[in-house]
Amino acid sequence: MKHLLNIMRLPQGCDPRLGRAHTIWLAISLTVMGCCIGGLGLFYAATAYLKLNSLAILYSYLAHPVILALNLLPAVALIWLGYFLFRRAWAGFLLSFFPVVGVSMVNYFKIRLRSDPLLATDLRLAAEAGGIVGGYTLDITWLTWFTLFCFVAGLLFTIFLMPNGLRGWKNRAFGALSCLALMGVAFSSWYLSPTLYQKTANNRFINQWSDVEVFVSKGCVYPFLYSFRDMFPTPPEGYNKGNAQTLLESFSDQDIPADKKVSVMGIMLEAFCDLTDLPVLGETDAVVEAYAPWHQLEEQSVSGDLLTNIFAGGTVDSEWGFLTGYTTHDDFRKPTDSYVWYFRDQGYHTMFSHPGYGWFYNRQNVNEYLGFEDQWFTDNHYGALVDPISAIHRSDHILVEELASQLKEQVAQGPCFSFSVSYQNHGPYEVASTLDDTYLTPESSGLSQESCNIWNNYISGVADTIDAMVGLTEELEAMEEPVVLVLFGDHKPWGGNGNSAYQELGVDFDLSTTDGFYDYYSTPYLIWANSAAKEVLGRDFVGDGGDFSPAFLMTELFDQCGWQGPGFMELSRQMRDVTPLVHSQDLYWAEDALTDTLEAEGSGFLQAFLGAQYYRENEVVPGA
Repeated sequence: MKHLLNIMRLPQGCDPRLGRAHTIWLAISLTVMGCCIGGLGLFYAATAYLKLNSLAILYSYLAHPVILALNLLPAVALIWLGYFLFRRAWAGFLLSFFPVVGVSMVNYFKIRLRSDPLLATDLRLAAEAGGIVGGYTLDITWLTWFTLFCFVAGLLFTIFLMPNGLRGWKNRAFGALSCLALMGVAFSSWYLSPTLYQKTANNRFINQWSDVEVFVSKGCVYPFLYSFRDMFPTPPEGYNKGNAQTLLESFSDQDIPADKKVSVMGIMLEAFCDLTDLPVLGETDAVVEAYAPWHQLEEQSVSGDLLTNIFAGGTVDSEWGFLTGYTTHDDFRKPTDSYVWYFRDQGYHTMFSHPGYGWFYNRQNVNEYLGFEDQWFTDNHYGALVDPISAIHRSDHILVEELASQLKEQVAQGPCFSFSVSYQNHGPYEVASTLDDTYLTPESSGLSQESCNIWNNYISGVADTIDAMVGLTEELEAMEEPVVLVLFGDHKPWGGNGNSAYQELGVDFDLSTTDGFYDYYSTPYLIWANSAAKEVLGRDFVGDGGDFSPAFLMTELFDQCGWQGPGFMELSRQMRDVTPLVHSQDLYWAEDALTDTLEAEGSGFLQAFLGAQYYRENEVVPGA
């Protein structure tokens, strides 16, 4: 206390008792204000996910002192830091309020809109955020007005009831450096600690299989800071570079036989899923009829379900899983070994296409790192055909027309690997009215008008997508050159704020059950071949391909073509035999059921596979 009095003393000549009272008042007020700011952030966290009981989640924070402290500490440290830096309590208030409440509000709206929490890696997508949020409707609720009230009240309080008193740059520097040291030690020792993160499990009121619910169970600021672990490459547990290299090099690359080379076209369909798998919709004739051409195409193909890591967003997770074979990956910032590079090394011309901007998800750079030679985006091709806003609603016919023309031109020079990401059917979907065809009405379905509008607008776009893909197969079938086509959805579509349109269908997304897991994470895929490809490869390309993670889709394609592929793919096959599901939530598939634990032998192989995968991503130089 004596040291604080010296640092925060009143002007010379004042009563020492007044100085001590001032010090105590200022110290208590700053700390309490910081706790209030942190508490407001916790209130945003508890109310973010509509599926959870907000009061129960708030209670759980109070019942777990470590979670409470880790969420309040940043706000308290920042308000003290601001005071020491600027000698004004109101400055400390602003320095604490804006980042803490700002992060909490962004997380709140991100979960409300997309059932996806705010992670540190999202900071790299700040440029894209405006484009993503622009299509959604942000609900300005009483909580928003309450936040504004708290801001004004807190600012006035710190201006008029928390007087100045800190003097001397040395004292202020000492205080500021102390705050920074505390924050640095706390960040590295507490906030980034996986051991502490596991010990703060707060599962009483949540489903521990849901990543968003686990995030909410720990507040907002704490799990957000913990997610900074994913900003930098993190080796898997037990990683040994030498062992990983030895394992990977034990499998050699195998060339595609010259007489078996066929062109491959892959298209990842935006938010594409089969709604006939869901209650009510699967029993509605109009919906079944809309999907009938897709089901007929599945009967002519090898088909199954992808078990993705994502829901209603994060599209590149499925995209990059297919292109690389990685079950998990860091951001790509340099040339990185992938299946695209393998095709390229085999003499294939590699092409990427997307009727959106190249800067989105940094694809214009990432695609080069993954091995694509040519790229078409809005910037250099599609902008003359369709603007990005219109592309969200109607662009798949334009996409397939351009892809077919490009393929016909390129195959004259040799086999091609073409991969595209569609943009049509990107959420959110209009909730105020049905814009095109009507598949559902409140009278026929029992759903609210808003949910009917959401599903009507989504299905209308999907029906158009299916028509475009069927037309593409007809055009490919007419070609003399052999072509294999791979179609798959990246994730389930947005279904209203807080998944309201899903809830009305009776879909509860209980991720502890197989049905709930499939409802949340599964999307369809199919592998189709034209007659020329079937003849060259000597295969019929019909049947059940099984269900698996996106990382195993290229492996299935190679199996259907009869190709052995790169050495890593053989390791991938062995991993798929152990478990075809390697999920971001540490979920696996064993003995025909979901599990979070593999038997000892399977667990050991998984760790070895993850190590080899990490080594390939970070140490192998493609084309070398």
